[in-house]
Amino acid sequence: MNTDIVMNWTLGTPALLGLAVAAVAVLLLLIIRFRVHAFLALILVSLLTAIASGIPAESIITTLTSGFGSTLASVALLVGLGAMLGRMLETSGGAEVLTKWLIDKFGETRAPLALSVASLLFGFPIFFDAGLVVMLPIIFTVARRLGGSLLLYAIPAATAFSVMHIFVPPHPGPVAASGLLGANVGLVLVLGLIVALPTWYVAGHLWGKYVGKKFNVAVPDILAGNSSTDVSRKEFASSPSVGTVFSLLLLPLVLIFINTGLNMLGAAGAVDPEATWVRWLRLLGETPVALLLTVLLSMYLLGARKNKDKKLIETIVDSALGPVCSIILITGAGGMFGGVLRASGIGGAVATSLESIGLPLVVAGFLIAAIVRLAQGSATVALTTAAAIVQPAVMADASLSAFQIALMVLALAAGSVFAGHVNDSGFWLVSRFFQMDVPTTLRVWTVGQGLVGLVGFACVMVLYAIATMMA
Repeated sequence: MNTDIVMNWTLGTPALLGLAVAAVAVLLLLIIRFRVHAFLALILVSLLTAIASGIPAESIITTLTSGFGSTLASVALLVGLGAMLGRMLETSGGAEVLTKWLIDKFGETRAPLALSVASLLFGFPIFFDAGLVVMLPIIFTVARRLGGSLLLYAIPAATAFSVMHIFVPPHPGPVAASGLLGANVGLVLVLGLIVALPTWYVAGHLWGKYVGKKFNVAVPDILAGNSSTDVSRKEFASSPSVGTVFSLLLLPLVLIFINTGLNMLGAAGAVDPEATWVRWLRLLGETPVALLLTVLLSMYLLGARKNKDKKLIETIVDSALGPVCSIILITGAGGMFGGVLRASGIGGAVATSLESIGLPLVVAGFLIAAIVRLAQGSATVALTTAAAIVQPAVMADASLSAFQIALMVLALAAGSVFAGHVNDSGFWLVSRFFQMDVPTTLRVWTVGQGLVGLVGFACVMVLYAIATMMA
């Protein structure tokens, strides 16, 4: 549940937009020029922005902690559990086993493609952050084995999760927008796949090749523990079978797919959403529960079944948490900054002003979502805000076909993912996991996400023109 506090903003749109630009500029200056730790810089700038925007003094701390807490509620469990799973896959030799299998099937030159295909499949039901964390040990192992910049392998895979998350139901953004605009979710799903695949090819595959050659980013040791656990690593190694590794990667996929499938069937009236068996199956498919069950199964399959000592298993699992604590805290602080910007009313002010420009509805929707995204960070908030604003116009236009309405949803989705930067928690997740500094992350990830938005919107416009001619 979104616990951000939304105030009745009193500053005009130019002042609010100027405040957002100034806040981002100060944040970048602190991190890049003065080398202030990102966690501290985000807290300080969030506090100053809250004061400058006129949020009452008694509400400032609540606003800060609400943004921080709501982000951690969705990120901390996923990152922690995902890191445990990744640590066991990496330490047991499972990641190396799967890497060898992928390279044997696809060939060394197609290794980035192999990782991307797996990420596109996993990205259908799994959220961006959870899927990326689960795939990281495989990505890191492939990059270490084949050499070259980490970005050559990581960017195509991360972008695959991104495009699936933003364009394809049953992810929450397109589902919520579909509900607001009265779009057919099944049609949005089919068209979303048609948009997502070429978008991934340009903004993930081709862009990944380019940045992989331009930026030589080393493979980080964030999942590898430290020297004090080297003995434990050797003791835990067991070279599990490919089938075991696949079962551990597919289990959360299947459980989450069951959850989302039951949600869609319940919305369509095919099953009773209040039935006991439905509620329990949906619980098992909630992402934190699915990852928890997978971690427990991995402790058995990679540890207990291999006759590993219980204390050794505990040591391996515990060693996963230390390296990701910084990631969790910085990501939460990024959510805090975005929460302050939302509470200040910046996104709402900009969106309301753009509504009256008079552009074609599909173009206006894209721009509204894009600028709200740039102003406050959250793609889901940008998508739902834009959908709520264009909803009256869409509902009033009886000439719009089901295809055109579905494509409106995807146009808003393209805008909502545009150029995620320092006010987006996902930006910090990628920056910290890939161990990139802020300037490099801006040049690689922010520009890449800008490409996702632009290429996705271009695909939507082609389909929209076809749908208009057929109407």
